[in-house]
Amino acid sequence: MGVSFLSTIPPLLPLVPVPSLTTTTTNRYPSYAVTVRCNKMEIDATAEDEDRFCRRDILKCAGVTIGMELMASSGLFVEKASAADLIQRRQRSEFLSSVKETLYTAINGNVELLPSLLTLALNDAMTYDKATKSGGANGSIRFSSELSRPENKGLSAALNLLEEAKKEIDSFSKGGPISYADLIQYAAQGVLKSTFLTSAIRKCGGNVEKGRLLYTAYGSNGQWGLFDKQFGRADTQEPDPEGRVPRWENSNVKEMKDKFVAIGFGPRQLAVMSAFLGPDQAATEALLATDPDVSPWVQKYQRSRETVSETDYEVDLITTLTKLSSLGQQINYEAYTYPVQRVDLSKLKL
Repeated sequence: MGVSFLSTIPPLLPLVPVPSLTTTTTNRYPSYAVTVRCNKMEIDATAEDEDRFCRRDILKCAGVTIGMELMASSGLFVEKASAADLIQRRQRSEFLSSVKETLYTAINGNVELLPSLLTLALNDAMTYDKATKSGGANGSIRFSSELSRPENKGLSAALNLLEEAKKEIDSFSKGGPISYADLIQYAAQGVLKSTFLTSAIRKCGGNVEKGRLLYTAYGSNGQWGLFDKQFGRADTQEPDPEGRVPRWENSNVKEMKDKFVAIGFGPRQLAVMSAFLGPDQAATEALLATDPDVSPWVQKYQRSRETVSETDYEVDLITTLTKLSSLGQQINYEAYTYPVQRVDLSKLKL
């Protein structure tokens, strides 16, 4: 008969160096009392096996002892850090859900502004310059001096709509006002979701309930995860330089291609972003189809939009918008979080 070697842990504890128990670091970390329980374990072993058993369990004992000491010294810190992180994630998630709900209501009450909201998001991001790492999706288009430029003609109504939505959002935000940079890009997301849903309803003969079920089953909600994580864009405090965004309605395909290449995109991304390039998507795609590099992608997405799932079109569009809406940004992943008031349990009356 033998005894589980865990029963020898207390006598062996002094053999393991534990600096935190003998130095000033004991003031920095809490100590914990650890009770070790052991049970007898019956085995049949030869002398050689018994020797092997003891050596093995000595190593296990040392590992367990060190592990318990590490847990005792750092467990509270890890616990607090994890709890704080979870709280911030929940705060951001709840706030983002409220933002989306507010934008959804605003967007669906002004469907005539859907194309302008897409172009607003595109033009705000298209000011990005790779050489200087300046510009991008930073809310600069909100400044009147930039909004009044020829390439932004007709976008003021869309911005006015978002400014009204911003007032409502800021009124219930506990973590500070939402940035224009976030607001503009999430409005574009809302437009796309609304467009995808409308397409699903059309494919169901106009039946709204069936269309919603179709979009839930085959739609793109699951593809928005990375986009939603990019929540925390910072606003610039001045307009971006002029001359970085073309007038899409007056541009030929080569000029459009050159601009997309300048920010790291190609014909594929140009084709999938056709709805962002003006109020008439069909006319824009007809123009893009005249270019041999862009035409295959235009045709691909046109075919995809007529399928039940629209997978190719929706996935590529979401991926492109996610990359576009992050240009020039360092996302603050703690944005819109706020301290939680602690409850003094000693004052609770039972």
